[in-house]
Amino acid sequence: MVIPLHDDNPTTTKPKVTVGIMIACTAVFALQYLLLSREGEIEFIYLFGLIPALLTNPDFVDPAPIPPLLTVLTSMFVHGGFWHLAGNLLYLWIFGNNIEDAMGHVRFGLFYLLCGIAAVAAQVLPNPASEVPMVGASGAISGVLGAYLLLFPRAKVLLGLPLGFLVVEIGRYPAMWVLAAWFAMQLVMGSYAAISGATGGIAFGAHIGGFVAGCLLVTIFKRRSVPLWRRW
Repeated sequence: MVIPLHDDNPTTTKPKVTVGIMIACTAVFALQYLLLSREGEIEFIYLFGLIPALLTNPDFVDPAPIPPLLTVLTSMFVHGGFWHLAGNLLYLWIFGNNIEDAMGHVRFGLFYLLCGIAAVAAQVLPNPASEVPMVGASGAISGVLGAYLLLFPRAKVLLGLPLGFLVVEIGRYPAMWVLAAWFAMQLVMGSYAAISGATGGIAFGAHIGGFVAGCLLVTIFKRRSVPLWRRW
């Protein structure tokens, strides 16, 4: 699978919120996978992950001591494994710093959370009775990608192809095409998962919902001095 490695889009401010989110996700992962047993890891995911049935059905037996609504937030910082975490942090680092630069720290933090909430809604509404826990920052990060598409479509993104322990660079491409291709893949794979009735795995609905939310919210949260479809 092709992955982004870097972009050529400089920033003027330090991405404090972006780095803070990355640190928080890494700290939660360290607690989850380094300090807990395998049984403890699974219990941790069911405790802090978002389970649609808990959120939508008040008669569902709730095994968790925390309110289901709170898991909308906590689930954004829990990940299902190292590569799940690493992939999310890679995307957040490459694209998040520029969006934070375009919005400011406080606005970006609120934007990120709202995109995460929209991602949860998009994943839960089609299957509200699901008992499969949803975890990961990818829904909120998808919102960041949507914002990047509208703000910096002509920025060049370096893509690479992982081959074992090596990553082969395959060229720089406009963010417009890279992110549009990513979104198209989510639509195709999400449609296939819905038709096949697959449960668990990648939350394509959350990716789609977060991305659309990012496209809609970016005009509200960006600084007035930052234009859409910036020319280079």
